[in-house]
Amino acid sequence: MGVLFAMCLALVLVVGSVSGVNLVLPSVAVAIGASATQLTWIADAYTVALAALVLPMGALGDRLGRRNVLLAGTVVFGAGAAVGAAASSASVLIVARAVMGLGAAMIMPGTLSTITAVFPSEERARAVGIWSGFAVSGSILGMLLSGALLEQFSWVSTFVAAAALAGVAFVAAAVLAPNTADPHHARLDVVGSVLSGVGIGGLVFGIIEGSERGWLSPLSVGGFAAAAGGLVGWAMWSLRVEHPLLDPRLFRLRGFATGSAAITVQFLVTLGFFLVGLQFLLLVLGYSALMSTVALLPIAAVAMPVSVVAPALAARVGVRPVIASGMATIAVGFVLLAQLRVDSTYWSFVIGLGVFGVGVSLASTPATTAIVSSLPRAKQGVASAVNDVSRELGSAIGIATLGSLFNRGYVHAIESTTNGLPASVADVVRRSPAAGLDVAGRMGPNGAALAHGVKSAFIQGLGAALVGGVIISLLGAAFIVWRGPHRSDDTAADIDENMPASFADASSTIPTAGPAPAIEGAAA
Repeated sequence: MGVLFAMCLALVLVVGSVSGVNLVLPSVAVAIGASATQLTWIADAYTVALAALVLPMGALGDRLGRRNVLLAGTVVFGAGAAVGAAASSASVLIVARAVMGLGAAMIMPGTLSTITAVFPSEERARAVGIWSGFAVSGSILGMLLSGALLEQFSWVSTFVAAAALAGVAFVAAAVLAPNTADPHHARLDVVGSVLSGVGIGGLVFGIIEGSERGWLSPLSVGGFAAAAGGLVGWAMWSLRVEHPLLDPRLFRLRGFATGSAAITVQFLVTLGFFLVGLQFLLLVLGYSALMSTVALLPIAAVAMPVSVVAPALAARVGVRPVIASGMATIAVGFVLLAQLRVDSTYWSFVIGLGVFGVGVSLASTPATTAIVSSLPRAKQGVASAVNDVSRELGSAIGIATLGSLFNRGYVHAIESTTNGLPASVADVVRRSPAAGLDVAGRMGPNGAALAHGVKSAFIQGLGAALVGGVIISLLGAAFIVWRGPHRSDDTAADIDENMPASFADASSTIPTAGPAPAIEGAAA
């Protein structure tokens, strides 16, 4: 279990740094005078670097040793966090976050691929389930740590803590984890790595810029153009070379394709929900940043037990019905949350939150298992990286999509409230619910009506975002029902029929149970 502890610790370090920074941004804006655009990139530089580089870093781990790359990643991550703690300008902080994203890309694939390579087949599903539980709850744990630190210290403390945790993760991985690798030592696909990085990074960049500046803004269009060129180039190149970074034909495998799609949809709705759900706690219920994060902990409470049970359930009734049921349960949770009103209590919120958490946890582990089970043990770094890319793409799309639905719903609903206000004040109120409540607070007793109107408009925006989440979740469930493998033996037959030759050759020499042959160091 030492290996599992070390890998989950490293996982939480990476995942928690995506969400934890959001609580820090208001303090950063005041301390170093960062603009709204700079604040956006302080948060998103990490995500873009992680998404763009995680796939080539997974392949690098397969070749050089997954623990070796993970350990190097903790050093890079810690160095970036240390630079961030000492930053006195927004530009330096953005660069520091990008360096942390590079470190995260080196860490992330090694966490899952080490688990799948080390644990024997009879224990692997449970280990992946625990990993998935931490993947779901890690975002909340990151926000919880940031919120607790901000209660007592400045924003700098969150970067100091990240650097310290990177050091702890380094020691844990060095002492407890073995070094696993692809015994075939295939040549690194440098061209494919560059093209995939440009394609995925451009796509995430375009989505982020589109949601901030507009979908036809030059930066957004440029990002999408780079994505199209990079991904088309990657596909054409990968079909020609003997050992590609990732063979596009792998997406003919039902488990690989549907697992990737399911993970993308899950994190699309999850990160989109965190965006609007956290604001409900902060603005409507009036909780502090720390209390709002504590209020989200029921997701973590249900994620672990459900994630551990999900593999056994999938083995009994089938992969397809479990993932599809999880997606449908997410939709049910969103329907319950859409019933929230201005006068709703936390207990109304937590019921929908719990159902949503069960759905995400139920679908996540079988989807992750479907991805990693589709590739041979020697290629687990690439398989894990594909899982991570799916997460990051889903997160970026979810924040952009559900965030846009929320903003449109709020702006439409607030119009009646702003009638009669001075034009300059009305513009501020339309900008965001937080700005509207700030205006109402400065009006004293006369601002009560405005505050109620802003909260009512917030609820309208929340409902629009949640309805969008319901539709996306149900479409994802329908796709899984249509295309997903029913049982693990269906997946195995599919692999035998559709596995590309370069991966099939590797598969034939890797045992299906027990540790992979290229392992050094400690055992599980």
